[in-house]
Amino acid sequence: MNKKILNLAIPNIISNISIPLLGIVDMALMGHLESDSYIGAIALGSLIFNFIYWGLGFLRMGTSGFTAQAWGRRDLPETILVLSRAAFIAIVTGALLLMLQKPIEILSFLVLKGETRVEELAMAYFRIRIWAAPAALGQFALLGFFLGMQNARLPMVVLVTTNVINIGCSYLFVMKLGMESNGVALGTVIAQYSGLILAIFFFKRYFGRLFRYWSLQATIKWEKLKHFLLINKDIFIRTMCLVVVFSIFTARSASTDVQNESEDTILAVNSLLMQFFMFFSFLIDGFAHASEALTGKFIGANDRLSLKRSIRLLFIWGTGISIVFTLIYLLGGNVIFRALTNNAEVIANARPYFFWVVLVPMVSFTAFLWDGIFIGATAGPEMRNAMLISTLVVFFPAYILAGWFMGNHGLWLAFILFMIARGVTMQVMSGKAVYKNIS
Repeated sequence: MNKKILNLAIPNIISNISIPLLGIVDMALMGHLESDSYIGAIALGSLIFNFIYWGLGFLRMGTSGFTAQAWGRRDLPETILVLSRAAFIAIVTGALLLMLQKPIEILSFLVLKGETRVEELAMAYFRIRIWAAPAALGQFALLGFFLGMQNARLPMVVLVTTNVINIGCSYLFVMKLGMESNGVALGTVIAQYSGLILAIFFFKRYFGRLFRYWSLQATIKWEKLKHFLLINKDIFIRTMCLVVVFSIFTARSASTDVQNESEDTILAVNSLLMQFFMFFSFLIDGFAHASEALTGKFIGANDRLSLKRSIRLLFIWGTGISIVFTLIYLLGGNVIFRALTNNAEVIANARPYFFWVVLVPMVSFTAFLWDGIFIGATAGPEMRNAMLISTLVVFFPAYILAGWFMGNHGLWLAFILFMIARGVTMQVMSGKAVYKNIS
């Protein structure tokens, strides 16, 4: 079982690491241009797509859970039908994004304000990159399918290849052809379609035999499509809660009334400290993806014993990884600070809040793992309810009360309580949510 977990987790960890590398390269390319407006344009434009793709992330998560369950019960016709339903929704949604790109642009830049030059560059970036949306959504469906079929290596190859192509194209367009921020957007479009073509190639090579079970009538059968959409609606609500919490955290960090510190100082401090959370999430999220695949498989196979064993081992791995990260942060925090920035003032201002970061691994790993388990169990309503409780009953009251009296410490306290609440609420609901469809 440990081997199965690692075979699924390690490729996902590598995939996760490749994603922020792309963002670092994009920022570095813009940082070598003559104006910092290009950096602002990329940051502003990327926010729009982060919101869109976070919201539509259910296409990957829902697909992996349903596919894993169908694979577990050896229902091969259903595996291809799950993918075809996800692909159908991806095509329709991608087409709508292209048709509605002008209203999306207008609405986005009413909310996201920047200097005139930055907004102009960000709008140009948006108008190019939006054409990558159908390919990105198609990848969501295919990568979720691969993971549900217990294959994490194909998503790893697709994502790493996509990001390498993206980096290469962006470098060519920006540094050699002088396309500036538009070059980064065009590089993303080319990379996303290249990744989609590669994913389709892998599907045909390794799973093409499943096509004999496909039918259009079964794909668009309303009851099945409705069930798929309802589960994904719950995942969407869960994800939007997560977006709201992180958005409020960022907005509050930029507020000038946090302990009478300047907004630039607190925003820089919290942005720096949040990198420690991101480092941990890259690793633990690999095990969360493994839990999606294994949970769905064992539920589909009606194998209660293997399901319990996999969950137990996943939490052992999670505990061990959290302890290691806690020790790394305690013993090597100064080294990591200096690797992230050479700004002595930001480091000095961050030190009083560092103990919150040390708490992050141990208080948050259960939320990551239960997320994956609930997705594999297609326990959408329970996952949605757990997130709503954590957001509305825990985060917001803590944010209002502790933030008012404790400033930035209160903001971090609210975030820590939110992560604890996610883990606890899903733990409480797990008996019904995970084992409801297994005898």
